[in-house]
Amino acid sequence: MKKDLDYLRLLAKSFPTANQAAAEIINLKAICALPKGTEYFFSDLHGESEAFIFLMRSASGVIRDKISEIFSHFLPEEEQLRLANLIYYPRETFLNRKNAFIEDKEWQKITIHRLTALCLKIASKYTRSKVRKKLPKEFAYAIDELLHDEEEDTKLYHKEILHGILDVNRGREFIIALCELIQNLSIDSLHIIGDIFDRGPHPDLIMEELMCFHDVDIQWGNHDVDWMGAFAGNPACIANVLRIATSYNSFDVLEDGYGINLRPLSMFAQEIYGEDPCTCFYPHLWDKNIADSVEPELAAKMCKTISVIMWKEEGQLIRRHPEYGLEHRMLLHKMDLEKKVVEVEGKIYPLRDCFFPTIDWTDPYALSKKEKELMDTLVYSFTHSKMLKKHMDFFFTHGSMYKIVNHNILYHGCIPMTEEGDFLSISTRDGEVFGRHLMDYCEQKCIEAYFMNRDLDPNGKLYATDFFWYLWCGPKSPLFGKDKMCTFEHYFIADSESYQENYNAYYKWIEKESYVDKIIEEFRENPELSHIINGHVPVKSKQGESPIKASGKLFMIDGGISKAYHSKTGIAGYTLIYDSKHLSLAEHKDFQKGEENTPDIRVVERMKSRIRIAETDKGTELRQQMEDLWDLLKAYGNGDLKESLREV
Repeated sequence: MKKDLDYLRLLAKSFPTANQAAAEIINLKAICALPKGTEYFFSDLHGESEAFIFLMRSASGVIRDKISEIFSHFLPEEEQLRLANLIYYPRETFLNRKNAFIEDKEWQKITIHRLTALCLKIASKYTRSKVRKKLPKEFAYAIDELLHDEEEDTKLYHKEILHGILDVNRGREFIIALCELIQNLSIDSLHIIGDIFDRGPHPDLIMEELMCFHDVDIQWGNHDVDWMGAFAGNPACIANVLRIATSYNSFDVLEDGYGINLRPLSMFAQEIYGEDPCTCFYPHLWDKNIADSVEPELAAKMCKTISVIMWKEEGQLIRRHPEYGLEHRMLLHKMDLEKKVVEVEGKIYPLRDCFFPTIDWTDPYALSKKEKELMDTLVYSFTHSKMLKKHMDFFFTHGSMYKIVNHNILYHGCIPMTEEGDFLSISTRDGEVFGRHLMDYCEQKCIEAYFMNRDLDPNGKLYATDFFWYLWCGPKSPLFGKDKMCTFEHYFIADSESYQENYNAYYKWIEKESYVDKIIEEFRENPELSHIINGHVPVKSKQGESPIKASGKLFMIDGGISKAYHSKTGIAGYTLIYDSKHLSLAEHKDFQKGEENTPDIRVVERMKSRIRIAETDKGTELRQQMEDLWDLLKAYGNGDLKESLREV
């Protein structure tokens, strides 16, 4: 009882009278009756910042649909698209000197009217209190008044507000504020189902956008944990991050975005491979660098340099961890340069490249003196990057291996399974783990690697930091979901048979509803209410694959937003949208800024009745608050606590 009263005394500081406590109960009950907010689920962004920012600001096409709904009867398509692009890119629109019309006050007045009507439509399912909290401070009063329904007596009042904005030459700033408010109101909460990093040009800009968003969570992907491992100082992860970046011409994000010093790598690559064309390592050139342009020939040499170091670092890591069972993936010592062949899993293949001047064949996995010096420099650069630390901190404060929200289970890769359909266990130094416990274990190791004091437990710190690499590419990793990573084969073997990477049995079993029910129950959720929302594996839509599995209980929403996947998938990714009435899939188009990029949206599941906040996780939280407030009312009523009737 004393503990309860102590808590109620704290609560009484916020609600010092019975009337105030009662008013808050009334407010919370009313909020519970509102429709649930719209949740957006994205996966596998892979550094495609322009496409993702467009999808964020356009609410994956929902804003465009609202514009059509309100204005299609009197605005032509071209005018609707112009209004939509203004909402998505208001600041850029005003900075573009070609848009001379934006200085015209008549245009500004008409645009404010249209934006206000759209804002009113989008804000209609929120409380006025919630909308007010999102209003920009400098224009909060004016926007709040304009969003109230016009009646005959207030039309002149609204007209004068508008004239006042234009008279003091603040039409531009007011339009920008309305556009950003519309963006803010369109997405209530945002879920990123992994793989923000690699391949695309600017994952750093995606992170900056996410850090400005009001309600976001991240489920880590295997590419993400590779970067997490790099920041934690894992040399194998650092080498792999650099291999991918040099292979995809992503120099801007390294040097301009994160301040990684690549000069030692480029100088060493020129020294070692100056006469070697390194043709097997020629980079993909989908994106151009702006701040740090590197010639493709040099990029290829840098990629080969860091790749050889990576295989050495991986070999050392595999030796430290026989429990990984990956000795067969150590391939450097299986090359025969005299015969120009390599043995891979018992088969002999011709080598496409036999020039390895930095390998000591008495110990192929030992770094040379200069390689060691280079890696020391790179480890320092990664672990001391302030911007990378900022983003990795956000990964831990807003991220996890999985999340359960409103009965939906979110994770990036898979829950590893056996061919027989049982949960696959993984051997660790702490014992066997599988299913949900495996996900919890992996998250705990990531936390230890990031936060554990090395001096207090150096072996524990090393074990956890090494585990980042296993999560990236280990055969039983829930984030990888394949039996092997064939990087070596892709670079050095022409025979595509050697590239075969077999998916975990999970991807076979998720076609069956009973198996998906089994996973849902493993996470202690109800199969009648829950969905699994999954990323990681691109859905090949052009081959007839569907992102909807197990009779609509599982959604595989990696449709390939990365340019690297467009030729395989035929589309540019998916957004899953969950509002109070239905679940919808938005199918993305190849992004072209300023063009009609609006995704095609289709409803995939209609709710039996409109979902209210009372039925969500937020509703559970609000009910608990109401119970506490009822207890406070009772304490005031029976004299256990005294009301504070002093005027504040």
